[in-house]
Parts: sequence; structure tokens; C-alpha cells
Amino acid sequence: MKTTFQPILNQLRRRGFTLTEVMVASALFSIIIAGTVSANLFGLRMYQITKAKLGASDEARRAVSLLVNEIRSAKIVRVGNGSYSSFTNVAMGQEQKGNALQIYPTTNTSSYVRYYWDSDDRQFKRTTDGGGTSVVVANFISNNIVFRAEDHRGTILTNNQNNRVINLKLEFYQIQYPIIEIGAGGLFDYYKLETRITRRALE
Repeated sequence: MKTTFQPILNQLRRRGFTLTEVMVASALFSIIIAGTVSANLFGLRMYQITKAKLGASDEARRAVSLLVNEIRSAKIVRVGNGSYSSFTNVAMGQEQKGNALQIYPTTNTSSYVRYYWDSDDRQFKRTTDGGGTSVVVANFISNNIVFRAEDHRGTILTNNQNNRVINLKLEFYQIQYPIIEIGAGGLFDYYKLETRITRRALE
């Protein structure tokens, strides 16, 4: 039996692939490799987009964390319109909304912290006691009404109600400090951060 089948086994060992089989195998291998590479590139692209968006969100959260703490511990909070060198409270009887917020840590009104939106460079900034330089809190802010004083239902107040809620809204027209460009000019269609803060100690 071993001697009878030996020539057949030797013939099978010498047999190779036909040209058609090689072409089909090469085509399938190429399709698999192309699909794998495409999926990998797509995954990398999605990772970059997600990383940039998460980075922007993280910058925004860190930017307002100090503001939130300062409002919560403040003695007096005033909504108005201002810049680095000036601040004007919104008059009583008018809707309490504007581009600036002045925070007094104590009842001493000569010591304050001011947050304001700068129309010249569209940056959200912070300054203290009108001295030194302003610190940029956030870039690329498109809305000029940043602060609103509201009641618990979200209605804009027309007075300095003691237990009012301060609404902060920042609308970004570009991600903050982009590491990579996403689309033409690295712009997002829309990105908004909105939060509401109230003082801890009401009088």
C-alpha cells in the first residue's frame, strides 16, 4: 500500500497554485489590507477630533471653575457692562444682563474681581481691583451678553434680588487653543458652555 500510493503523493507535493488562484488570493489579500488601513486611519481621525473637542471642553471647565468659586463665596455680585478700566451696574428696573460681572469678596467695594467680555479681541477676561493686567480666561467668544441675573425659574430679573442666580453663557466660534485643525480654518459650527451659579451665603 505504501509503495502503490507513493507516486501519487509525490505528484501532489509537486503541484503548485495556478495563475488564477494566485490572482484571486492576491486580490483578497489586497482588499483586506486596504480595509484594515482605512479603518485604522478613520479611527485615528476620530480620535483626533474627539481629543480636540475634549480639550476645548476641559479648557472651558478650568476657565470657569475659579469664577464659580468666587461667585459662591462672594458678599456682593453685580451684573453690568464693563471693560478693563470701567464697570457700570445695570440700572434698577432694567433686565439684569450684560457683558461684565463684578464680584466683591467682602462688603468693601474697593476690593473686587471683574469678569468681562472684550469686544476688541472677543476674549473673556478677568481683572482684580482695576490694577495690573487682565488675564484671558477664554478665547473666541462670539456672544456679547455673557451674564444674566435670573430667578430660580430662569426669568431674567430687573432688580438686585438677594437670592438671584447668575447665568454664565460662553459661545465659542472656534475651539480654544487648537492643537490640530479640523476642517477649513479649524472651526466648529457651534460650541456653547452655559452654567448657573448662586452664592452660598444669602443675607
